[in-house]
Amino acid sequence: MWRCRTTPGAGWSRLGFPEGVAGIARLHELIAGFTGEDTSADQVWVGIETDRGPWVAALVAAGYRVFAVNPRQVARYRERHGTSGAKSDAGDAHALADMVRTDAHQLRPLAGDSPLVEGIKVVARGHQSMIWERHRHMLRLRSSLREYFPAALEAFDDLTAADALDLLGAAPDPQRAARLSRSRIAGALKRARRRDVEAKAERIQTLLRADHLTQPPELVAAYAATTAATVAVIIAFTTQITTLQGQVEASFGRHPDAEIYRSQPGLGEILGARVLGEFGDDPDRYQGARARKNYAGSAPITRASGKKTVVLARFVRNQRLAGPLQWQAFCALRASPGARAYYDQLRARGAGHQAALRQLSNRLVGILHGCLKTRTLYNEHTAWGHHQPQDQQNAA
Repeated sequence: MWRCRTTPGAGWSRLGFPEGVAGIARLHELIAGFTGEDTSADQVWVGIETDRGPWVAALVAAGYRVFAVNPRQVARYRERHGTSGAKSDAGDAHALADMVRTDAHQLRPLAGDSPLVEGIKVVARGHQSMIWERHRHMLRLRSSLREYFPAALEAFDDLTAADALDLLGAAPDPQRAARLSRSRIAGALKRARRRDVEAKAERIQTLLRADHLTQPPELVAAYAATTAATVAVIIAFTTQITTLQGQVEASFGRHPDAEIYRSQPGLGEILGARVLGEFGDDPDRYQGARARKNYAGSAPITRASGKKTVVLARFVRNQRLAGPLQWQAFCALRASPGARAYYDQLRARGAGHQAALRQLSNRLVGILHGCLKTRTLYNEHTAWGHHQPQDQQNAA
């Protein structure tokens, strides 16, 4: 059920609409009843707390001007109407309608991104979410093994590796693991394409057969059952992550901005797809490099009150965008001499590693914005040439 408020002149109208075609058709009828024949679709302003879904697509297709308002903004705005803490869908609809009516100049209209970049965003987020879920299951597996099978943690450094999952699936308890032959262990290592197979097989077998504290047989059997199930889930996640990775790369390769993103230092197929999907491809979405930096969360925030001014890192941000940009800055230390020199200069001034990476990431976002605006590929000299005289002066 969707709720809305309309503000025709000085009056109000409040209705609830069902999901689907019937609901959106009823909304169009309601709006048509309040607007005249001379009213164009872009004169209808809509405030909504999401930027995706069939309803948002239908509103955009109708030509309405849609404002996707962050729920945190709505919560703060709601306090203007009352401080009791009361909340309801009707109250939120009232706040959204009034917010769009009075503060539309402070809100960001829904970006006009292409369906291709929206698809890239979906598959890139799905790929990233599966990696996160696999990591959570790996942590659960590690916690379980610590309770009854600590030798496995010594034998296998990476519990998501193919050889570790193969052997844990075949021998999820200490007794069966101790009976694994060296040829069985070597076979798992070969299938995982490991190097120095014989030495590693001997090491793993020695660790699995060493003496460790044990649990009662009934408890070990229960833990082994959960371990086998968790291993199967991690294997399934790994398979689907590989499949989705191919789809992410294929979708990213079809976008006209892909070459510009690939040319940036530290951005490859996967990181480039994530950054492109989160930034979008609407050329009018960002008024300048500063707006893109603020959206990325790489620009710091300033808190000034009286005589006190503090510049802090921005932690309330889109983590699906901030994470890839942080990885880009880290990888750029090797890929770009200019980025490395800029990072070293920040460290020499006393900035910590993370603070220097954030500032480097902020600079790289500005470089990316310039490349997209001028439709040019990244150039090392153009990006960092203006820093060389200053660096030479500081060295002298």
